[in-house]
Amino acid sequence: MFTGIITDMGEVRVVEMRGDMRARIGCGYDMAGVDLGASIACDGVCLTVIAKGADWFDVDISAETLSKTNIGANGWAVGKRLNLERALKVGDELGGHIVSGHVDGVARIVAAQDQGDSLRLTFEAPPALARFIAPKGSVALNGTSLTVNEVEGNRFGINLIPHTRQVTTWATAATGDAVNLEIDTLARYVARLAEAGAADTGTATR
Repeated sequence: MFTGIITDMGEVRVVEMRGDMRARIGCGYDMAGVDLGASIACDGVCLTVIAKGADWFDVDISAETLSKTNIGANGWAVGKRLNLERALKVGDELGGHIVSGHVDGVARIVAAQDQGDSLRLTFEAPPALARFIAPKGSVALNGTSLTVNEVEGNRFGINLIPHTRQVTTWATAATGDAVNLEIDTLARYVARLAEAGAADTGTATR
């Protein structure tokens, strides 16, 4: 589990196709304190450390992950910057919201506008996911916990404050970018409970 609070920016150093995709990611973490098999969220995708060095770690990326994330939509090229977060430990501060690292789909930036010192972005979500996104609710975008401003159909808006842009890859966000989207876990379960309740009611009144 993660919180959506980015703790490092990594960089793709090597990409190989060997059945699955394998990538080497440079980072600022003290890798002596990271075990093989540990989970690190890379742009919001929970990946397993399979090898490591002093300032890098390797991950394997399955075809399923490629199909659900912007890794497949954009590809990971050498030099690409990534938002990184290590897995949550018991007792850690929960500064964002509960994030699983299981990306639900890909949203796209359809508009970007400066608003004071912040950057206002509008995203278009896949229709199947848009119904889980609510004003003032939380979403994880490229692994970053963000608050939704408004929702209109399949589109929703967020604001990026200067600090967020300084400590994440959002400084280079641009219209047309494909972005990993994970909906709020609570929103998912509330929707499922509502669907179950509606189904039960329908059965009882027949």
